[in-house]
Amino acid sequence: MLGALPPALARLGWQATLVIPRYQGVEQGTFRERFPLTVGGRPLDVGFYDVPLRDGARAVLVDAPELFDREGLYGIGARDYPDNPRRFGAFVRAALEVTARSGEAPSLVHAHDWQAGLAPAYLSTVYASHPLLGGTPTVFTIHNLAYQGVFERDWLPRLDLPWTLWSPDQLEFWGRISFLKGGISGAAAITTVSPTYAREIQTPELGFGLEGLLQSRRADLFGVLNGIDTEVWNPARDAFLPAPFDVSGRDGKQEAKRELLARYGLIGYDGALGRPLVGMISRMVDQKGFDLIAQCADVLPRLGASFTVLGTGEDRYQDLWRRLAEQHPDRIGVHIGFDEGLAHLIEGGADIFLMPSRFEPCGLNQMYSLRYGTVPVVRRVGGLSDTVRDGVTGFTFDDYSAAALLDALQRALNAYESRERWGEMQEAGMKEDHSWDRSAAEYVRIYRRVLDARPGPE
Repeated sequence: MLGALPPALARLGWQATLVIPRYQGVEQGTFRERFPLTVGGRPLDVGFYDVPLRDGARAVLVDAPELFDREGLYGIGARDYPDNPRRFGAFVRAALEVTARSGEAPSLVHAHDWQAGLAPAYLSTVYASHPLLGGTPTVFTIHNLAYQGVFERDWLPRLDLPWTLWSPDQLEFWGRISFLKGGISGAAAITTVSPTYAREIQTPELGFGLEGLLQSRRADLFGVLNGIDTEVWNPARDAFLPAPFDVSGRDGKQEAKRELLARYGLIGYDGALGRPLVGMISRMVDQKGFDLIAQCADVLPRLGASFTVLGTGEDRYQDLWRRLAEQHPDRIGVHIGFDEGLAHLIEGGADIFLMPSRFEPCGLNQMYSLRYGTVPVVRRVGGLSDTVRDGVTGFTFDDYSAAALLDALQRALNAYESRERWGEMQEAGMKEDHSWDRSAAEYVRIYRRVLDARPGPE
């Protein structure tokens, strides 16, 4: 999102500056300045690098090797770094400080997820009387409510935050502090990444303990569907595909299918090219529906389709797919890991894309699939519900069960037998607009709403 939204905002006439950590391995950027920053009485030497983005937007990279030059972004494996509160509290402080040093007051600050959740708290306390930053409103975006940035309350003074924030209507969360809750409670407007997910997070099932707060702020809560980068994900100009194609001519899709089957070692088997090919690109975890897949794993090879799978995740699910590939080398291929080129080839070469998520705030792969003429089969939750129309552009199911998943997949396989109907579904999906220009216009409306609501001078 943060790679595509700032340029889209710039195309609409906004000066958009993205501030992110300079993580390990990031070498881009032109050195801008370096200055000391003190957080909780501890000094920190911070450097800043400028990186131009498309269409006049720009990025500023926060270079603090002590905090961000590490193997993992947030931790190693399943273990978070114990100093994550300091890492991301300091990151927010650095972002605000470098903005202030520019000499130009920002119209607003748009913060994302728990890592930037302290932005409203700092603006209302540490920077409340700052001549440039004081009174700056915030918009806060929730990408996945399950990740909340919950830490011990003694981090408050260690981050230069007052104890007045230790209250149920501020950062306090079941005896600890939640950076995500700080963002929700302190922002002038809250957004999340699809209209359906905005409704779902107000329920006990998907509210993760914050549904009450979100219900109380529902007048300021907006669901804006994420877009996709239509330059990167464009079958007419995709360098990872063997031949281009678009909605007016899809011959290149068959060439992509042939190459995809070859990459997975499936092309040499009788009828492989004529069978429907199901693709999956996913983290192999329960949230993505892999527990459902495990329940029907023995049925999948008997459906009359082939499967190409790319992803990494829990060992039990990686082992499951490896076993299926070993037992059915003519029907199932798996690549454990991540490969950008292979991801594009799956989107281009598969006939069907399977995405049976337990919950999905937005999802991008189903939108890539639509653009590439790959018919998605998805559970009707979150952004999947907002982007896939059952029987028109794809197939959906409601119950979180293996039986419902298999029913939707079988309906897709049946539809594949009618070349006319299948072509109509492909065409309908490829014609839809899921660009960031559409989504950015929604964000601009929210920004203007926030700015119009600011109190005037007394």
